[in-house]
Amino acid sequence: MLEPKENSKAVELLPMDEFNRRLIDNVHPANWINPQPESSYNLVIVGAGTAGLVTAAIGASLGAKVAIIERYLMGGDCLNVGCVPSKGIIRAARARAELHNAEQFGIRFQDMPELDFGAAMQRMRQLRARISKVDSAQRYKDLGTDVFIGEGRFIDEQTIAVGEQQLSFAKAIICTGARAVPLPIPGLEEAGFLTNETIFSLTEQPRRLAVIGAGPVGCEMAQTFARFGSEVTVFEQECRILPREDADAAAIVQQAMKRDGVLFTCDAQIEKIGVRGPEKLIRYQHDGLTRECAVDEILVSIGRTPNVEGLGLENVGVEYDSRAGVHVNNRLQTSNPRIYAAGDICFPLKFTHSADALAQIVIQNALFPHPFGLGYAHTDDLVIPWCTYTSPEIAHVGLYAGQALQRGIEIETFTFALDEVDRAVLDGETEGFARVHVRKGGDEVLGATIVSAHAGDLISYITLAMKGRLGLGKISSTIFPYPTQAEVIKKVANSWRKTRLTPKRKLLLRKLFARRR
Repeated sequence: MLEPKENSKAVELLPMDEFNRRLIDNVHPANWINPQPESSYNLVIVGAGTAGLVTAAIGASLGAKVAIIERYLMGGDCLNVGCVPSKGIIRAARARAELHNAEQFGIRFQDMPELDFGAAMQRMRQLRARISKVDSAQRYKDLGTDVFIGEGRFIDEQTIAVGEQQLSFAKAIICTGARAVPLPIPGLEEAGFLTNETIFSLTEQPRRLAVIGAGPVGCEMAQTFARFGSEVTVFEQECRILPREDADAAAIVQQAMKRDGVLFTCDAQIEKIGVRGPEKLIRYQHDGLTRECAVDEILVSIGRTPNVEGLGLENVGVEYDSRAGVHVNNRLQTSNPRIYAAGDICFPLKFTHSADALAQIVIQNALFPHPFGLGYAHTDDLVIPWCTYTSPEIAHVGLYAGQALQRGIEIETFTFALDEVDRAVLDGETEGFARVHVRKGGDEVLGATIVSAHAGDLISYITLAMKGRLGLGKISSTIFPYPTQAEVIKKVANSWRKTRLTPKRKLLLRKLFARRR
């Protein structure tokens, strides 16, 4: 007989309008009844974020008997509180910024259109609900996966409990993801703050917003709310924003954010948070002085921490720590050979697309052991790009120059500015550049950074070249349509090609052509 699900965590997405109700109906339906467990599963997956869902879909399509367990919202952070909602409001903010900058194209407004913050957030919720069908419990049931909503906990070497039910497995995969890192500032809890899990529930625009942390999420949200018209102040302990990226690339983004009205307080130490009426007061040290900043909301965005609690990992000998998460080898196998992990719970690059790639590795290793089938898949050869979706965007893949130096790899670097690319000039999007590092003496691409309005799209050209072992010579000989901003990549490749014409070769050519006059 079917048992009702264990409602392990109250599901509350604010505001509870028709769109959030539709979202919850898809990814944590109130009337969901957990199935009667099979006698044994080929795979039991704990966590229904990107890594878990991709693993379940592939496993079921191959004919394996698969169960997936989710305690909160299927789709994980990406759908519910990450990529999808953030890009929804980033697009709305960009539309408003485009109106402000329309005069350069000869378009003038007598009265600047006003922002309806509630409508912009409603649009995001509507689109998120629409997209949620892909991650829904019903869809995965239809794919042949047994979907269990509740807390999953390992109880022994072959069993996971979900409430009163027990699931026996041949292999298990941990895909429980990560969450926002807490910040131990005195008074912060009492004053109240936002994270990526709560900022998308806002229905009223904060007049003054403080963002603690100038990493990708912090910068994206700071620029977005500044473009909406909020007074935004970013606090960062480092001396610059986006510290992982090249300094000149980050500086371009920082200048763009400043033009949008973002204020930066870098190299700052926050001492405490206080409250004065409806205001939140941030007390901090900067330039040797104690200062105070009054705001209406505080967004904390200083990184991610893995969700390792409550899984019973000690019961099955799975090694983990609170910083790196579950420990895995390059086949994504844990210290228990029957249990694997994938996604943010175990991998340093915490992106949706890397979780997708890891899922495809883990499914091969868990279902097809080397002596039997396809051979082991591993993480060593992954080429994973990433992008920060500010305006302009910063995208990167492969090595930075400093990393190459640390590894003793000699490189040559080629950079081409967008203000020399015709389409970028015509579009009024000349901020930025494309930069490629190649192994010295050859054309093998080792890494690249692109700063542009469309960097997230353009970096895929370089990623494909690296994965396919196509050097700058092949890119230089490829025909790109004119005029496109993607031409910046060919121009970088042409810069490399010009260096092949050494002074000695030039002299030989002059002599050759002189004889043919």
